[in-house]
Amino acid sequence: MAHIKLHIPGPVEVSEKTFKALCTPMIGHRGQGFKDLYAKMQPQLQTLLATKQLVYLSTSSAWGVMEGAVRNLVQKKVLNCMCGAFSDKWFDVSKKCGKQAEALQVEWGSPIRAEAIDKKLATGEFDAITLIHNETSTGTMSPLSEIAALKKKYPDVMFIVDAVSSLTALPIKFDELGIDVLLAGTQKAFALPPGLAVFVCSPAALAKAATAKDRGYYFDFVEFEKNAKDSMTPSTPSIPHIYALSSKLDDFFAEGLEARYARHKKTNQMTCDWAAKHGFNLFPEPGFESVTLTCVSNGARPGGRTVDVAKLQKLVKDQGFLIDGGYGKIKGTTFRLSNMGDETEATMNQLYAALDKAMLSL
Repeated sequence: MAHIKLHIPGPVEVSEKTFKALCTPMIGHRGQGFKDLYAKMQPQLQTLLATKQLVYLSTSSAWGVMEGAVRNLVQKKVLNCMCGAFSDKWFDVSKKCGKQAEALQVEWGSPIRAEAIDKKLATGEFDAITLIHNETSTGTMSPLSEIAALKKKYPDVMFIVDAVSSLTALPIKFDELGIDVLLAGTQKAFALPPGLAVFVCSPAALAKAATAKDRGYYFDFVEFEKNAKDSMTPSTPSIPHIYALSSKLDDFFAEGLEARYARHKKTNQMTCDWAAKHGFNLFPEPGFESVTLTCVSNGARPGGRTVDVAKLQKLVKDQGFLIDGGYGKIKGTTFRLSNMGDETEATMNQLYAALDKAMLSL
């Protein structure tokens, strides 16, 4: 079967170079070869996340670390900031972990703002908050720096941030932000296959995790720190994924991080321009649009053009491209176009050409 090129919000396209790295001959995960591999990546990961802390590798989706953060760090009550399908789900996960949880819910497409969090934290009820930086379901990016500034006011509250679809596409400076956990899966802006997550914890988070009696083992942050000091993981990792991550990190630094960020900004603007050219509005509140995907309104917002999204998807797929037809309660009334990972102006122009041709048939 011919390959259908992915322009969905994840998983995204994986390069031939990365696939070849996945096939590197196997090594023992407790041997010196693995330690050398992890140690080689550690300074690259620290530069990428702008941190002096050790960066951990977890063979799981990001949801494993997201659940782990709740189990490690919530002892009193967690405030789950909710602005879309995935941030809404974190509230459900918190409750299923047996934690006291409260929803800070805003309308889908609107960002989480610091003022709303401040009002909640001022009650003194909470010892942790969860935030999805870039809500993939709606293409909405909340202002992380503005929110992280609250950490100085509430130093004992754990700030847990999911950067699954934003990390590597724009600068996120962990130490400077002062947050406690930053995590990401690798199947989105990293442009790796699903199955690996990277994360980092503050010293305060590690100290608090050490006091949690029911944090489990697989996602025990204390175990991750102890093992990372020896360039190892607590459990047997997916070594092929880690070879691929090493290859991809080399790509990042060969391109240059600033050039990578600029490329994502440019290709995202190109997609927004394509939508405007065809009379569509965007779904997110203006000024809070994602830089890694574009969530196009197809009747979800007043005004703007509407089309048969399922037909648009089929017409584009027939030309070899897969786009997303919206997620959750806004499925069909939005559609999403990804520019994250390895996409360039040239590859995005191929997508726009296919979309333009499809639009002529609608």
